[in-house]
Amino acid sequence: MMMTLANNTSGYALGNGGLAFIGVYILTLIGIGWLGHRAKKEDSLDDHYLGGRAFGFSVLFLTLYATQYSGNSFMGFVGKAYRGGFPIIYTVIAMMAVIGGYYIYAPRLYRLSRKRKYVTLGDYVQDRFSFRPLTILIVLIGIFGLANYVLTNLLALGKLAEVVSGNRIDFNYAVIGLAIVMLIYETLGGMRSVAWTDVTQGIILLISLGFIAFALFFHLGGPAGVAEGLENARPQIWDPPDIKQKITWLSSALLFFFGISMYPHAVQRIYAAKDEMTLRRSFQVMAFMPLFTTFFLVLLGITAISIFPGLGRSESDRTTLLMVGKLMEELPALVVMGPILVAAVIAATMSTIDSALLAISSMVTNDLYRAKFPNSNNATLTRIGKMTSIIVMVFVVVLTIKWQDQTIWRLLEIKLEVLAQIAPAVMLGTQIKKIGAYPIFIGALFGTIVAIYITMSSDPKPLGLHAGIWGLVVNLVLITIVYNLFYAGRTGRPADPR
Repeated sequence: MMMTLANNTSGYALGNGGLAFIGVYILTLIGIGWLGHRAKKEDSLDDHYLGGRAFGFSVLFLTLYATQYSGNSFMGFVGKAYRGGFPIIYTVIAMMAVIGGYYIYAPRLYRLSRKRKYVTLGDYVQDRFSFRPLTILIVLIGIFGLANYVLTNLLALGKLAEVVSGNRIDFNYAVIGLAIVMLIYETLGGMRSVAWTDVTQGIILLISLGFIAFALFFHLGGPAGVAEGLENARPQIWDPPDIKQKITWLSSALLFFFGISMYPHAVQRIYAAKDEMTLRRSFQVMAFMPLFTTFFLVLLGITAISIFPGLGRSESDRTTLLMVGKLMEELPALVVMGPILVAAVIAATMSTIDSALLAISSMVTNDLYRAKFPNSNNATLTRIGKMTSIIVMVFVVVLTIKWQDQTIWRLLEIKLEVLAQIAPAVMLGTQIKKIGAYPIFIGALFGTIVAIYITMSSDPKPLGLHAGIWGLVVNLVLITIVYNLFYAGRTGRPADPR
């Protein structure tokens, strides 16, 4: 079943049996979508996009986990670790910091969502600030970030399918075929179907990833053996970082803190929790998951440096599969783990894409369409949401095919540069009662413009800081200036200029 990898880097190719297993596993997702459709209680936005707001601890935790760790992580993080070496260990701390970002606003936002029946992030922004231009800006930023999220994960899926099939499945056909499967079960069962698939994927990922990472690490000689191999393959890996690199590490951690914690689909999972205690318990466990997931992924990427030296930027995104193939070659008794891990990564990536699609369709339907046509009934709104999912998926599939040579990590950074500009609206809005719409709007608008401008420039990290952090600095400075001009020293809550 396994392809020999001792002297090549073509990838980890499954035989016909392994591919059949993957195919059956993917088709079962359509069955789960059908079950989610059967479990629907009503034809409403609450039920379709939030699963009836009834997720208990196990479902909520595993859907958060499977959403947080997808193709971005299993392909992009490992590829980045391969290219950057040990310094990429900062991503473990950065992913733990994300949970701190949630804790700033999530408990209060959850209580508000129960009281005010929020469906989307835009619902909160409109309810809190009552300023349509701000709501539209936040919604558009969120849609951009989510579309990028779908793009990066489709890119990961295409590369994954190409490698595990030994190039028997074309990248373009893989992306199109998997997109069709995702649209079927996402439109059938909505959030409930996505969450149910996440439970299966989360369990498999937790078991197989940790086992494979440690088995591979110690089978290749443990820390001493890996260190010796790294010394031979890339001697400069032990060089101490310069000040600019240290600044970039801090910048990356801040970008994760403010960007990932603003994922609109994660916000919807906050709304979907059964109660506040369930939400808090899920985040408490999630805070430790980078130690068992991100750390393993970084370990895989670093270990691969000595085993598969010389991979190019685009090739390095296949590092996870190369390492799994190496383990299967060295330890044939573990042959069953390869297809299981590949199936889990594919399915987790698919469910992440569906989560993002659901969030996009809910924002278009709830925050844009319903605002224009407030008398639309739930059946019409749900239908508009499903049509939006199809249109967005077709658009992103075309972009994925066109940009398949981009690295997953760079696309991830671009998404976070912009999403971080949402953070002040949510974090300050939930904590400072007196702050109004105008300073938040001005800050978010110009912060986003600055972030995009720097991202598109020849140096997207001036002085080692990400474009999104520069944008966030401008964002917060403008909020402070405008707040002091219109709000400081006044009693009550003054009216915003509109």
